[in-house]
Formats: sequence, structure tokens, C-alpha cells
Amino acid sequence: MSLFSEVPQAPPVAVFKLSADFREDSHPQKVNLGVGAYRTDECLPWVLPVVKKVEKLIVEDSSLNHEYLPILGLPEFRSASSKVALGDDCAAIKDNRVGGVQALGGTGALRIGAEFLRRWYNGVNNTATPIYVSAPTWENHNSVFADAGFKDIRPYHYWDAANRGLDLAGLLDDLEKAPEHSIFVLHACAHNPTGTDPTQEEWKKIAEIMKRRNLFVFFDSAYQGFASGSLDKDAWAIRYFVSEGFELFVAQSFSKNFGLYNERVGNLTIVAQDGENLTRILSQMEKIVRTTWSNPPSQGARIVSKTLNCPELFAEWKGNVKTMADRVLLMRDQLKGKLQALNTPGTWEHITQQIGMFSFTGLNPKQVEFMIKERHVYLMASGRINMCGLTSSNIDYVAQSIHDAVTKVQ
Repeated sequence: MSLFSEVPQAPPVAVFKLSADFREDSHPQKVNLGVGAYRTDECLPWVLPVVKKVEKLIVEDSSLNHEYLPILGLPEFRSASSKVALGDDCAAIKDNRVGGVQALGGTGALRIGAEFLRRWYNGVNNTATPIYVSAPTWENHNSVFADAGFKDIRPYHYWDAANRGLDLAGLLDDLEKAPEHSIFVLHACAHNPTGTDPTQEEWKKIAEIMKRRNLFVFFDSAYQGFASGSLDKDAWAIRYFVSEGFELFVAQSFSKNFGLYNERVGNLTIVAQDGENLTRILSQMEKIVRTTWSNPPSQGARIVSKTLNCPELFAEWKGNVKTMADRVLLMRDQLKGKLQALNTPGTWEHITQQIGMFSFTGLNPKQVEFMIKERHVYLMASGRINMCGLTSSNIDYVAQSIHDAVTKVQ
């Protein structure tokens, strides 16, 4: 008998199972609206032109080798990543109280931050500290904090299903009622999965309560620039909280805005109270990284670093990001217009009110099942769709399929 005979079969990861089912489907009009990756109007992955250019520069740079990077990562990548999140004029950077930890994607940044908080936040070994995540949230948030050892993971109100928008009253009430020093995971922009973000005035209300009640902010920033096309606009919430004096973490991902999905390029930006605090925090981060992946990989970090640190390449990258964001915005406009032209029951204003890669359509599980089984349009059970999966050649089919699902299935 095997020593592992009692190991149970784990359920598949939903979004990757959806993609596997899509690949096995032979229907000629099948559409994949599940996986969160950018696609061109030809429904193909896009290698950003600036990335191609920088990759050539790296290949031709004879000074580069395959030596280990420092444990905390490529220094020029870490500093540039934090600067793009916090802004060139950030007082915290000028005060030398901002640091970064290169991570394996945004997930790695979340996990390293979660591990540090479990060990050192507000005392040692804080497994009982409440972690609040939005309802709904990216499915991995719960698992990352649970696997880091936190025992008390709670939802906070976020999505108002009836009005298909933000439940601000419920969110603020949860902030008021949360125990002091609770940790809140906030989506910096392009909330996943709803695509619904607070306005700047709503962010100010959130920050006021969190500051008054001593709540810790852990931003997840996976879509900077990709949401609105503006790096500064998409980082507004992060920068406002920093300007209000918060100590906070920001998990950054460069998968979407650089198209570097398989390079796993992430950064954990740390805003500390002062430089001395930062030094001690980074020393403990180094210990955590050493026993997790020891040293990070260089290729993706070099691509991002060279781009962010060169004014000409940085300007070109911002143009590439805006190209992606503009296509998503166009698909939102067209999908809403086609559903309205079909007189599809209900309101569809939320499609253009939401932002970023994802849209929470409002389709219920039975309607989603109809979409997949009868129309071969693959989307998450929650009704979330990836707007990048829509193209000029399939949007009519998708709109008609949504119309049929709404009118035929209750």
C-alpha cells in the first residue's frame, strides 16, 4: 500500500478547468470568456511591442549573466515598481520608508506579505487576527491567507447584486464593526471579479474609517494602467492612503499590464512608518523569501526594470497599456449596445460602469450553465466574464447568447 493512499483528490481550479473544457469543445463558435488574460481582436495573446524591444536589448547585453539575484530581488526593479505604484513625488519614498520585495507574481507578493503579517503583525504569530476580503473576491485571496496560517478570514460587504454596483453602506458598516487592527484586503482598481470600484470620494470615506479604527490596508494591485489606461488614475487609492499616513502593503502584478503571464513578475511594496522600521521589516522578509523560493528569477524583472527606468521605453509602455485598456472599453460599449438593441430584459448599464478586465454580468448559475452547454460560451459560474475574450467576430454571438439565456432561463 502506498504511503500516500489516503491523499484525497483535490478539486480542480475552476478557471483552469473551464479553459480545459473549452479546449476540448469542438463547436465552431465556442468562446472563452473565463481565463483572466488579455487577448487581441483576433483572440490571440499579445506580446507588447515594448517587451519585444527590451527582450532584444537583454539578449544583446553582454554584461548580463545568470548569477543569483539578491534574495529580495533586482534592486532597480524593486525601486521602480514601488515608484510606479506610489508616484514620482511620493513623500514616503523621499523619506526612505518605502521598500520592495520581488515576488513570483502578484500571488507571490500576497503570500510573502501574508506570511510576514502572520508572524509579526501587531505582535508575534497572529493566526487569530481577522483578515477581511470582499464578497465576492478573487478566489485565491482566501486560500493564500489560510495557507499562511490565518484562522479567521471574513467577508466584507462589497457587491450589491440588486443594483449591480458597490454596496458602500455595507462596506462602511463592516469597517466600523471590525475589531481594531483587523487586516483588510482591498483591490486597488478593477475589482476582481465585479469590475466595480469605489469613487475617489468613496475611497476617502473608506480611508477615514480605517485610519480612525486602526485597520491595516493590504492592497492588491493587479491591473494598474490596464483598468482606465492611466497609471496614475488606477493608483489613486493607493497614493491617497499613503498621503494619509498609513503603513501598508501593496501586492503588485505585472502579468496583465506587461503581458508577462508566464514570467511571474511581482513586487510587494512596503510603506513603513520610518526608515528604521523598514530596515527591520525587510530583514524579516529576507528570511521568509530564503525558505520559500530563495532567490527570484531575473528575466521578467529585467524586462520590467529596463522599461520603467528608461523614459522612452516607459512612454512606449504606457501607450501599449492604453491600447489594451481602450480595446476593453470598446468591447464594453459594444456589448451593452448590442444587448440594448436586442431589448434584453434588465438594465445593462453596469457593463460600462464597471472597469478593467472583468464584468459581473448578473447572470445566475442556471443561465451560466445554459451559456456553456447550449451556446458553448464559457464563463465563470459567478457570471463573471473576461471582456478581452470578446472580439468583433464573436460579440454578436455572445450578445445573442446572453439574450437567450436571460429570456429562456430564470
